[in-house]
Amino acid sequence: MFHKIRKRGQRKSKSDAAEPPIPTTSTPPDVTVNHASRTAAAVSSQTVTLATIPQSPGVVEVLPMVKEVPLLDRHVLFIKKLQICCLSFDFSDTMKSAREKEIKRQTLAELVDLVQSGSCKLNEIMQEELVKMISVNIFRCLPPASHENSGAESGDPDEDDMFLDPSWHHLQIVYELLLRYVISPDMDTKVAKRYLDHSFVLKLLDLFDSEDPREREYLKTILHRIYGKFMVHRPYIRKAINDVFYRFIFETERHSGIAELLEILGSIINGFALPMKEEHKLFLVRALIPLHKPKCITGYHQQLSYCITQFVEKDYRLADTVIKGLLKYWPVTNCGKEVLFLGELEEVLEATQPEEFQRCMVPLFRQIGRSINSPHFQVAERALFWWNNEHIVGLIAQYRHSILPILFEPLEKNIRGHWNQAIHGLTANVRRMFLEMDMELFEECKAQYEEKEARAREVQEQRELTWKKLEAAAAQAKGDDVISVN
Repeated sequence: MFHKIRKRGQRKSKSDAAEPPIPTTSTPPDVTVNHASRTAAAVSSQTVTLATIPQSPGVVEVLPMVKEVPLLDRHVLFIKKLQICCLSFDFSDTMKSAREKEIKRQTLAELVDLVQSGSCKLNEIMQEELVKMISVNIFRCLPPASHENSGAESGDPDEDDMFLDPSWHHLQIVYELLLRYVISPDMDTKVAKRYLDHSFVLKLLDLFDSEDPREREYLKTILHRIYGKFMVHRPYIRKAINDVFYRFIFETERHSGIAELLEILGSIINGFALPMKEEHKLFLVRALIPLHKPKCITGYHQQLSYCITQFVEKDYRLADTVIKGLLKYWPVTNCGKEVLFLGELEEVLEATQPEEFQRCMVPLFRQIGRSINSPHFQVAERALFWWNNEHIVGLIAQYRHSILPILFEPLEKNIRGHWNQAIHGLTANVRRMFLEMDMELFEECKAQYEEKEARAREVQEQRELTWKKLEAAAAQAKGDDVISVN
């Protein structure tokens, strides 16, 4: 059995990292965040008998099962079991204190079953001791991040092995116990909020920086459930998440749990009532939009884009604020990031009404013109794909008199000089769409472009003529100097 435990503790595969939290007992009810798609998995409840564990001098007392003792003694036994689970062990060495670890594991599994089944009603003292035991186990100093050990400026999670906590097989059961306690229908929130207080929530948020994705998955589900069950904590949780984002954006630009926190916020934003509070609009402007600034946006962009789009869908008047905010943080040299921005802008424009579109269309399409001319073909391709979206084409057609003069020159430059043939074809299609929208406007823009090109050629020819005159004058002066010396 311990050979298996050691193998599982040392395994660091990507498939493990992508697994959702696995309950220790039976399959749990649906506890997923609204838009998170995860598959619930069940684990077999194999119990290792203590007879198979090498016996060491008695450090941990083996207690009877709670169900086996009289009702009057169960509360006392429950608290004794919590005290056993407060013991901490060194999980880097699998064989060290093996017997004690197994007693603790079995005790934790029993506690999960008791809380889940509701067979042992928890009074106030038991709840206090339960939260204390959970706190002792999960609130700890996280190990140094991988970039701190390697000195690397940034790491690619797809290339590097993910960190997997060696104590996870015990820690997981503690998280499962906390989750069962939070979602238990028997829990009295008026009592529980004394122990699951602001300090507890803040420490939970600190754990989101864990590099173990399995831990972050549990934290995400638990925090979302706390937010849903304890209305008194909601403003504090939103403010605390704000603070995490501010520190990440303006100080560290390093945090492992930004994607998970954004996933929780996606569900929270989805439940905002209308008209939207000023507090929520400030959160959009001061936290969500600046989250487009960090270099590591690829790790959480999908969740961020979902949150941004939710705001615009809730209140279409925010579209102008969002679009101008994205333009403010537009990447200059990061082509991969620019592709993400173009995709996100397309989603925002799908929820944008003509009045809001009119306010931001000029700076927006100046940037789109630059993206169309990008030498990076994926950027140019993603910008030209906008014309496959019927809603965006409808907005462009409605305001074509302002948009075509901005885009005509970038389209002509692509037709005449872009190196990629696929971009040539897409550009020709967009150009033809504008021609079919309004032939008269198209011919007018074409004439203006040709006139501008003719003036540019004249300026260039005049510049070249001036240089030739200067060269001739310099040569003449040099010749005169030679004659005077002779």
